[in-house]
Amino acid sequence: MTVEEKVVNRLIELGYHISFAESCTGGMCCSTLVGIGDASKVLDVSFTTYAPQAKCKFLGVSQQTIDMFGVVSTQVAEEMCRGVAKAAGSRVGVGITGVAGPTGGTEKIPVGTVCFGFYIDGRVHTAIEHFGDLGRNNVRARATEFVYVTLDKLLNNA
Repeated sequence: MTVEEKVVNRLIELGYHISFAESCTGGMCCSTLVGIGDASKVLDVSFTTYAPQAKCKFLGVSQQTIDMFGVVSTQVAEEMCRGVAKAAGSRVGVGITGVAGPTGGTEKIPVGTVCFGFYIDGRVHTAIEHFGDLGRNNVRARATEFVYVTLDKLLNNA
């Protein structure tokens, strides 16, 4: 059984629905979930909020948070996961924001940096990963894998 199948099965067991707020992954996390049978039992909605303004408008991310910490930050990822869960009315929300490349990186936030927020039934877990400059689609794929491995761990403690 794949980790994605485990996540879907655990969500079903718990009676939880999930929603995604994706930026650099561009919908890859949601698409991966939809590739699993029974996804319709757990998926509420997915937003691809690539632009900072979309994060504010659809997810309730604070412009002040973006200004203070930057759009690629655990603070923004946290607001994204909370915002998508609230918008969807789901018990699980995932927020992903990062720099997939090949451009957009800085010395402080290099290409391959991805921030994650996981909202699970009122609790939030954030993480930051530095995958490196692996190429745009490889960063996106590694970020998606990280989401499912982390969800598997967090849901098993729910």
